Amino acid sequence: MVAKKGNGNGGTPVKVKRVGRPDTWGVRTPLHVNAATGEPDRYWIGREYPTKTAAERALREWIADYEAGKVVARSDVTLGEWLDAWLAHHRGEETTLAGYEPKIRLHIKPYIGKLRLSEVTDESLNGLYKTLETKPCPTNKGKPLGAKSVRHVHTILSGALGAAVPKFIPVNPAATAKPPTGRQIRAQRPRYETLNDAETRAFLKDIWSPCKRRGCGLLHFCTRDAPLWTVYTATGVRRSEALGMMWHLIDWEECSIQLEWVVVEVKGKTVLRRLTKDGDDNARIYVDQSLMKVLRLQWERQQAWKERVGDLWDENDLVFARDGYMLKKGGGGISPGGPQDPGQVSDRWRTARERLHLPERFRLHDWRHSKITNDLDAGENPVEVSANARHHSPGYTMGQYGHRRATGARRLAAGSARRIGLGESE
Repeated sequence: MVAKKGNGNGGTPVKVKRVGRPDTWGVRTPLHVNAATGEPDRYWIGREYPTKTAAERALREWIADYEAGKVVARSDVTLGEWLDAWLAHHRGEETTLAGYEPKIRLHIKPYIGKLRLSEVTDESLNGLYKTLETKPCPTNKGKPLGAKSVRHVHTILSGALGAAVPKFIPVNPAATAKPPTGRQIRAQRPRYETLNDAETRAFLKDIWSPCKRRGCGLLHFCTRDAPLWTVYTATGVRRSEALGMMWHLIDWEECSIQLEWVVVEVKGKTVLRRLTKDGDDNARIYVDQSLMKVLRLQWERQQAWKERVGDLWDENDLVFARDGYMLKKGGGGISPGGPQDPGQVSDRWRTARERLHLPERFRLHDWRHSKITNDLDAGENPVEVSANARHHSPGYTMGQYGHRRATGARRLAAGSARRIGLGESE
């Protein structure tokens, strides 16, 4: 509630005596509550109005803006301080917040973090985006950030600045800023390495080939990760999803696996949590009997490890739990049976990739790309391919992975020509 009149409360134009020049008129705001501090406040709207009428007009405009929620609360809170507070109270998942923190610390605060919230404009945001797209970044191998990363920075700023409305700022400047467009992001999207079915078949043969050296057997290191790599190639699940698979969620008769848990890294720690990606909790995938045999072999190996390590085993019901390799005396801080470190799994994959002479850029996640692409190339039902990949629609699957379907496209063209009789007269 604004007190428009009152002795000492502002809201009344006053003459300001000047020396050497004509007197001016000044006016203060009425006594009101500062939305940023919650305390009573008043301040000068201006002290250089040439007439009392001009000062009264400025006062009326201020009152109208205040009642419409357009007046920016006076506050010295900087963007950096607000981002810290916003992140601390954010209700997102731990992995989401872990992704926000370094971008705020490395790509926002050093450039515009010291600006007061009221000073942040769409132009200052546009300047930040341009800087990130052109200035070498130490955390990106000395290259500027890509369009997708800059767009993610914009998403963070949009959420944080939106939360500051109307307490600190009247409108969200990110709403009118111009981050990289979807077209620019698609233009920079890398071409993922994929292996075709024949190459995948050769890979599976190699990883299951025992070394036949002394000690080679069920628990030998040479085929340690063969079941895990096979699950990736045959299902296209994500790394976190495979590491979160649990025995009680496997339906042996139906040949299906329910994906309910994932293993992720949060602030350097390995965390087991429920699957919530794209709202796709309790997803179920269907597999072949041959993969079920691989899982039964993994069960046998795990039972052998339990017998070997005894009380050191920390039961979590995980299919691909930590095993007993490289155990130190007394366990050495490693808990067999617990979730595997995703980073160490990726390290072991790079070693296997080099040993088997796979493409240098072929990541563990590229088995997912290979699986989906090969299924589409083989003419499998796009609806089933999309459902198994847990994409939100077959259209998305086709748009992302259907670019290599030359064989299917030729078959479609030949079928169409045959149906309409094209070429019969030749």
